[in-house]
Amino acid sequence: MNRRGYRFAAAALALWFTIPLAAQTGAIDPLHSFFTVRVFKAGLFSAFGHEHEVRAPLTEGAIHESGAPSVELRVDARRLTVLDPNRPEKERAEVQETMLGPTVLDSSRFPEIRFRSTAVEKKGADHWQVRGELTLHGQTRPVLVDVVCEGGRYRGSAMLKQTDFGITPVRVGGGTVKVKDEVRVEFEIAVR
Repeated sequence: MNRRGYRFAAAALALWFTIPLAAQTGAIDPLHSFFTVRVFKAGLFSAFGHEHEVRAPLTEGAIHESGAPSVELRVDARRLTVLDPNRPEKERAEVQETMLGPTVLDSSRFPEIRFRSTAVEKKGADHWQVRGELTLHGQTRPVLVDVVCEGGRYRGSAMLKQTDFGITPVRVGGGTVKVKDEVRVEFEIAVR
């Protein structure tokens, strides 16, 4: 994947945070806004591993249309929740603990995930390209995100590399089962 591809991926994480500026200015509706992270398995014995689905609500954010359009979003990293509906509760709890713990997100040290736009460009009807900075795990990286508005909600997805943010993908069994470095981030955002 080229550098632009990685930026787009990082945008994925920002995707969840990237909100286009339709004809709206206002606060994000945290009750109806969230992102979903899909973590994929890899390795020689990946058939024995599990893919994971993680959900996080946006805690706050705003979009501003007047002057220079902008988007700002925040997520409490400690509120990310492992969904994995087909896994037993005990396994979900173990994955949750690992994800929030020092080997992955280290959410006690880095409790906030933030996105702040640096430029918003309209690409067509209900379609925007948003450039910005994503801060995750204490690392800030530039991101580029394509966003569309469907049914009054802003949606998008992208691929991110964990290592771009200083996160080492989890490995077990000497690396025979591991999660891929790239994760898919999808978002849905509503504005009040």
